[in-house]
Amino acid sequence: MSNANNLLDPIRLHLRGSDGIELAADQFGPADGPLVLFLHGGGQTRHSWKQTGAKLAAAGMRVVTLDARGHGDSQWAADANYRRDTMVADLVNVLEQLGAPAVVVGASMGGITGLLTTMVPGGEAISALVLVDIVTRPEPTGVARVIDFLGKHRGGFDTLEQAADAVAEYMPHRPRPKNTDGLQRNLRQREGRWYWHWDPDMLGDRVEDASEMSQQMEVAARALTMPVLLVRGMQSDVVTPEGAAAFREMVPHAQLVEIGGAAHTAAGDDNDAFTDAVAKFVLETRTMETESVCD
Repeated sequence: MSNANNLLDPIRLHLRGSDGIELAADQFGPADGPLVLFLHGGGQTRHSWKQTGAKLAAAGMRVVTLDARGHGDSQWAADANYRRDTMVADLVNVLEQLGAPAVVVGASMGGITGLLTTMVPGGEAISALVLVDIVTRPEPTGVARVIDFLGKHRGGFDTLEQAADAVAEYMPHRPRPKNTDGLQRNLRQREGRWYWHWDPDMLGDRVEDASEMSQQMEVAARALTMPVLLVRGMQSDVVTPEGAAAFREMVPHAQLVEIGGAAHTAAGDDNDAFTDAVAKFVLETRTMETESVCD
């Protein structure tokens, strides 16, 4: 098998969270490449980044895609501890285990985790930050729609077709796939029914004061000095143009990329445009770091 093909085949990593919880991850690309760590959104898994991971690996980057606790192949928290501070502590542990400065790419929930981690000891391992359709003050109606979807269908589905219908209703901007096999990465089958591949109790302990959370995120945002990229889906109901503009006022050096035809799930809506934006940002960041060392 050629080295190019090896880059497309991820290596499974077994990592540990803050309280010893087992976290699953995939690693793509050369072990000595610049590290890019991907954190998915709520209700998603590391497989959301598979295509992006393979493309960035082919460009020489070391890519790690992580399943958050309670998601995908990572362990579920026995005490249903899915608090923000716990996920931040998980990320600090993961960064320590990976052993290199990382560009952290976080979508929605993952972006919040990445941003808040920059404020705690160990967060200095984040060398640059990419926020995928998340800002300090997201639109309440858009957030409510996401939470409503995540809270539905706890009883599962009889068939993959039913699951596909639910996704199509949630994401009307995307064509409904004719082949539902890809959904199996985000579902588990138990006793003849299909269930989302994440712990439904994740929502139970995460009812938080939206204003207080926004204030914490704003404190973190205003303190950012590292390179920052905000990726916004132009059809997003979570991050509006006004929300993006307000974020850039707090973080004047932040870059903004808007993806036409994409909504809150920007990376999956137009994976090529998303990957190109992230790759350009990572390579520019790498160049700046090299020039800084030379100076």
